[in-house]
Amino acid sequence: MTDANPFALAEFRDNPERRCPVVLVLDTSASMRGEAIRQLNAGLQQLARDLQDDPLASLRVELAIVSFGGRVSTIDVREGRGHSIAADPVVAFVTVDAFKPPTLRASGDTPMGAAVWQGLELIRGRKSLFKEGGVPYFRPWLFLISDGAPTDPDWSQAAEAARLEESVNGVSVFPIGVDRADLGTLGMFSSQRGPALLSNIHGFQRLFQWLSESLAAVANSRPGEIVTLPAAGWAQIDPT
Repeated sequence: MTDANPFALAEFRDNPERRCPVVLVLDTSASMRGEAIRQLNAGLQQLARDLQDDPLASLRVELAIVSFGGRVSTIDVREGRGHSIAADPVVAFVTVDAFKPPTLRASGDTPMGAAVWQGLELIRGRKSLFKEGGVPYFRPWLFLISDGAPTDPDWSQAAEAARLEESVNGVSVFPIGVDRADLGTLGMFSSQRGPALLSNIHGFQRLFQWLSESLAAVANSRPGEIVTLPAAGWAQIDPT
C-alpha cells in the first residue's frame, strides 16, 4: 500500500477480513417520488439491520451507494445524511458494521449510464486498494435499480462496459426494474442474467431481504466455494 492511501491502510490493518464490495446504483429520479422512494429508503434500513446481525457479514460486506436523479452522486454512507461525497474508493465504501443508511430524495431525470460508469470505477478503484493492501476479496457486486430508462445519451457504452467487466468475472451485475421500468434496457447492463422485475414498489422489502441473505451467504463462504443464493430468479454465483 502506498502512502497515498493512509486511511485505507489503517482500515485494512484494523479489519483484515476478506471483503465483498457492493455498489448499489439507485434511481432517485423524479418518477421515484412518493411511496417508491420511501420504500427504497426503508429497504436500505432493513439491509443494514439484517447484515449487521451477521457478525462475519458485518465485517466482510462493504457497501457504497451511487444515486442518479438529475445528477450522479456518490453518497456518504458513514454519516447517514445522504450527502454527496467524492467518488473516491477509499471513502465511498464502508463495511456494514459502520454503514448508516442515507435518506434519499427523488428529483430530476435518469442519467443511468453515467451512474453505472461511476459504480464500475469505484469497484475498479476498490479492487486496486485491496491488491495494494494485500486484502483478499470476493467478486464485487453491482446492483442497478431503476423504475425507468436512461436519459443520458451514452448509456449504451456504460452498458457495454458493464457486460465486458462481468464477462471477465470482474463484477456481478444485478439489474432490477421497478414498476414501469424498461426491462429491455436494464438487461443490457448484464452479460449473465436478465433483469428481475418488482411487480410493485412494496417488493423492495423482499428484494432487500433477498440481498441481505445472499450477501451473508457469500460472506460466510470459503474461497473457491460456489454459493447457492436464495430463490429469486437467479440460481448460483461464483463469488471468487
